[in-house]
Amino acid sequence: MDRDTSSGRPAPPVGPAAPTVDIGYFDLLRGMVEDSAAVFVVLDTDLRYLYVNPHTARMTGLPAAAYIGHKLHEVLPHIRRSEQVLRDILRDGQPREIVVTGRTWVDSPHQVREWRCVYHRMVDSTGRVVGVAGVGLEISEPQQYLYELERAHRRLALLDSAASRIGTGTDVAGTCRELAEFVVPELADAAGVELSPTDTESARRAPTRLAAYATRPGLVTGLAALDARGELVGWPRGTGTRQNLAAGRIWRRNAITEAQWRSLIPRWAPARACITAGVHSVLLAPLVSDGRVLGILMLARAGESAPFSNEDATVARELAARAARALDRAVRFEREHTMALELQRAVLSEPGQLQQRAGVETIARYRPADDGSLIGGDWYDVLALPDGRTMLVIGDVMGHGVEAAVAMSHYRSTLRALALAGLSPRRILQRADRMVADSGFERVATCFLVLGDAEVATLTYASAGHLPPAWLTPGGEMQLVPVPVGPPLGSGLGRYEQRVFPERGGVLLLYTDGLVERRGEDIDLGLDRLTALSLCPTDPLDKIVDTVLARLATGSEDDIALLAARAVRT
Repeated sequence: MDRDTSSGRPAPPVGPAAPTVDIGYFDLLRGMVEDSAAVFVVLDTDLRYLYVNPHTARMTGLPAAAYIGHKLHEVLPHIRRSEQVLRDILRDGQPREIVVTGRTWVDSPHQVREWRCVYHRMVDSTGRVVGVAGVGLEISEPQQYLYELERAHRRLALLDSAASRIGTGTDVAGTCRELAEFVVPELADAAGVELSPTDTESARRAPTRLAAYATRPGLVTGLAALDARGELVGWPRGTGTRQNLAAGRIWRRNAITEAQWRSLIPRWAPARACITAGVHSVLLAPLVSDGRVLGILMLARAGESAPFSNEDATVARELAARAARALDRAVRFEREHTMALELQRAVLSEPGQLQQRAGVETIARYRPADDGSLIGGDWYDVLALPDGRTMLVIGDVMGHGVEAAVAMSHYRSTLRALALAGLSPRRILQRADRMVADSGFERVATCFLVLGDAEVATLTYASAGHLPPAWLTPGGEMQLVPVPVGPPLGSGLGRYEQRVFPERGGVLLLYTDGLVERRGEDIDLGLDRLTALSLCPTDPLDKIVDTVLARLATGSEDDIALLAARAVRT
């Protein structure tokens, strides 16, 4: 056995000779790093770049030398990477995986680029920490596919929910507001709805009007002024923008400069608001229904938001088409509602004020339903007859809207003509029922007639399917007047009875069912509330009817007609 002559101990066994490192091995490693399609970077302990491989430089659009000595945010401000995770690696030495996202200085087909990277701590031969090294692969393409798939599902869900969230009511303003709020922030940072005048001649001369506006938080400062002042974008007539919209086509413009804003919108206030808010992209979708352009859905994106894509234009077109149908319904309903209300007011205007004739004092009120949507079916009438008697009428046509208002006018005229012919109340109802049935008129009506004869101090009552009148006695008690009820007018079944009672003072109240009827409740409960009212029979009639409405009309889902009458003693 060989011995160590210096110590006398046996010499350690001789193992294989230590390998000699060939310089070509390092060249091979360097070639792998520098020719790789992966990201290779080395950072010092301050997370400043010490090395980037050529692929990293090509991928980001910066030469490798531009990185050295700088931090990530200094060379690639649009890339997001957690520095805290890298500091944790420097602290505990545990490798970690990071997803890095953002945009580089090189154009990319991907809206957002992503890399999956692994970082390791580096130490020198003495164990001192000198930095971190990272290697990564770009995963933008598969992530873009997943992103687009998710976005497609989100857009489909958006279109599906549009039917339940746009056009929930019947008013135009509410429908426009629902549309503007629906697309923010899912499809745009700000949205507005401009409506064209409904009159054809006005539409050729007058601009659109701003009907609704919505914006995401943070964008309010620049654009809210438009909404507050009712400013219009006012796309000029005769331009390509208006021609596209008039033809029902989408108009889209991205990367709009300040000079382009000035040319697009001649009026400076709206243009300045858009510039101030950083709006860079606009998409205009015409709201077209039955070939008519009802208005414009305006979508805007600002700041870091992406420009509008072809897919966005497709979604906006479909959304505008669905919204236009809801808006058209609202416009038609609002027009019909206005016509019905104007017709009703024109017919009922005269007895609405306090009247005194032929020894009878009368006053009437008409109140639409709380939601304003049920107009046109109820009416009242006071007719002074040539022989000195007075006819009181209250009625309710089946249905609502313009057709009901027209039917109401028809019934009112028919009853007036028959009353002026000198017929008794039951004969008036019989003749009216037969005339309406023979004419093929489809809307039946309930009706109650009261014929007052001051000379003999009597009241003659007859009912065609209507609720009984209420009598406020001179003693202040509210009672229902018992009258036989015949079939509604227009049924063709008319055999009617009448009852004659002495006129005993007090106040007579005729009303339609909206005063006492409530959904899901027995009508008797409403009648009980009416008869339980405590009223003074000597109060002015206007005070009496207003008190009745104040106490009973709240929450009514139908319109209400109320007629009060009192004999005047001379």
